[in-house]
Amino acid sequence: MDLLRSLPLGLYLEQPITWLHRLDPGVKLAWLLTFLATPLLANPFWRVLLVGLLIGITLTAMIPLRVWQQQMGWLLTLTVMVFALTTVLPDGLRTRHQPRLPADELSFAQQPATLPQQPPQPSWFNPFTWQPRSSSSPTVGQGQVAPLPQPTDYRYVLVDQGPIRITQRSLDVALRFSTLLFTLIYSTNLFLLTTAPEEITAAIETWMGPLRRFNIPVTEIALTLTLSLRFIPLVLEEIQNLMRSVRTRAINWQKLGMRRSAQIWLIVAERLLENLLLRAEQIASAMKVRGFTSPDRHRVQWYQFRFKVKDWFALVCLVGFWMARFMWGNDVSL
Repeated sequence: MDLLRSLPLGLYLEQPITWLHRLDPGVKLAWLLTFLATPLLANPFWRVLLVGLLIGITLTAMIPLRVWQQQMGWLLTLTVMVFALTTVLPDGLRTRHQPRLPADELSFAQQPATLPQQPPQPSWFNPFTWQPRSSSSPTVGQGQVAPLPQPTDYRYVLVDQGPIRITQRSLDVALRFSTLLFTLIYSTNLFLLTTAPEEITAAIETWMGPLRRFNIPVTEIALTLTLSLRFIPLVLEEIQNLMRSVRTRAINWQKLGMRRSAQIWLIVAERLLENLLLRAEQIASAMKVRGFTSPDRHRVQWYQFRFKVKDWFALVCLVGFWMARFMWGNDVSL
């Protein structure tokens, strides 16, 4: 299945077995939810720390270079492009919104028809030139006011060169958005890379165990999720076989035109649907032959949960991670 192997995301790495593979899937699922939840309302330092932590976990797990380079390379390129583009975009703070209606319509309607006379302007006022109000104000040159000394070295505008204008606000927004994009995508990808589909469904079923008290079919949901994950490679295989069958016929699409080309693709889509339904029927027949009646009576245990020392250590680190998030990761500007 070349199409499945060529996909950069969502693949399970069977070999080599790293320390991430040996962790309990429930613990890894808890860490995944942590990586997805801690960036919310966090400061930029914490977001950058999450990116560095994900890269460090990938390097310490000794994942082959060919795997994480293919998966992390395009994601880093995308985040850098998003960071650069968001940095030079306007920050939006100079936008002023004018209400369509006055704040107090009644008082506005009761105003007199004749406006009061404006007070006389002082002698130094000139609307066409920029002049100081008094002769005692410090001036640098004709029509220029001397800049006031600043108490700190803080500058809101960092770079202002022609069309490029980088402010503190635009830099903060770019850093938040790019790190959030990398964290959400790569943490999920790393979880799928080191966890088998059966382990994922078993972990989800374990976490959903308390919902059985509310008569929710947790086992049926886990079985459906397992079958759907197993069915994805079959779908990709059928698509690849149909694409190869169309390619080997050497069809001249330019001579066919748009109408005949659409008819051919409709025939291919119909054939794909028929093959997928046939595969689903074969899976159902195989389960019936093996005596499978319902998930509660005939249940296949895909994974046995056994907590080890490294799993407890990962849980302790998870608690410390959340404590560090509340101590140093909160955004004080919100």
